[in-house]
Amino acid sequence: MTDPVSAPKVRLSDIAAATGYSLATVSKVLNGRTDVASSTRREIEQALRASGYTAHSRAPRAQRMIEVVFQDFETLWALEVLRGVLRETKAHDVSVITTESGDRQHPDASWVDGVLRRRPIGVILIFSNLTDEEKAKLDRNTIPYVVFDPSGQPSVDDMSVQADNWTGGVIATRHLLELGHRRIGIITGPEEMMCSRARLDGYSAALAEQGLPLDPALVTEGDFTTDGGYAQAMELLAQPDRPTAIFAGSDLQAMGVYEAARQNGLRIPEDLSVVGFDDVQTAAFLGPALTTVRQPLQDMASAAAGMLIDTVDGRDPQRHVILPTTLVVRNSTQRLP
Repeated sequence: MTDPVSAPKVRLSDIAAATGYSLATVSKVLNGRTDVASSTRREIEQALRASGYTAHSRAPRAQRMIEVVFQDFETLWALEVLRGVLRETKAHDVSVITTESGDRQHPDASWVDGVLRRRPIGVILIFSNLTDEEKAKLDRNTIPYVVFDPSGQPSVDDMSVQADNWTGGVIATRHLLELGHRRIGIITGPEEMMCSRARLDGYSAALAEQGLPLDPALVTEGDFTTDGGYAQAMELLAQPDRPTAIFAGSDLQAMGVYEAARQNGLRIPEDLSVVGFDDVQTAAFLGPALTTVRQPLQDMASAAAGMLIDTVDGRDPQRHVILPTTLVVRNSTQRLP
């Protein structure tokens, strides 16, 4: 029996000779470069796996660093997430960098190559789901990742952190129903995002508990921004039988609802009750203070960073974390006269 310790190590030149491709092409595939044909990439990757090749020659990472990939970093929501990441990494002497890339569903095509150059110990992806090819690149380069608030159903193989969005939708709508509201509008997030669908499903379930049908005229699709919340609220409030309450899918959208109400001469909460979602820091300082569903963003972000640190340090992390949502009642809702 061959001693695995004394067995000759497989070299990249061996893979090149076995596949008939140049050493440069094999190296490009190993390092996740995109300028290689898909068929070539598949053949070389198969040879690498079959040979058991490991890249022992890579230089060690000089610094422990986590990369957080945002769609943009212009919102209070993103700042809450970053605060949570920093809270966890500070205790482990890990640095943090942020990247703005792509959209809420997926990073742009250049993102993975940038990560491979920067060599973080792990990546937190905000709202993103990766392709199989991108996952393979990160896996080959031993860069673990966590999907934060995934836009779709997370893979069983991926680490993910999210809030209980369905329950959040239920408790927000129940609160308005208990105050006597029956014409309750909702401004969702983008339809393709799982958190948006879950909140809408929770809204529908709470209505069904009271025997109320879902009225399509009261359901509008926003984009989680203040401008989107304003535009959708203006549509809802223009209806002849306007809603007496609006459940905004985010606090930023709720801010847009406040402005739409002002322009329509409506007082909050006397003429229109409003519930948000997230509980960003400014929600308590709106006039009136916003009733909202608290999504524990900082705790979620800390959990995501902890999962990466546990993975790198050889501990077995939780792979899928769902944190509870709670209702925070303030001054933007009141009983319907």
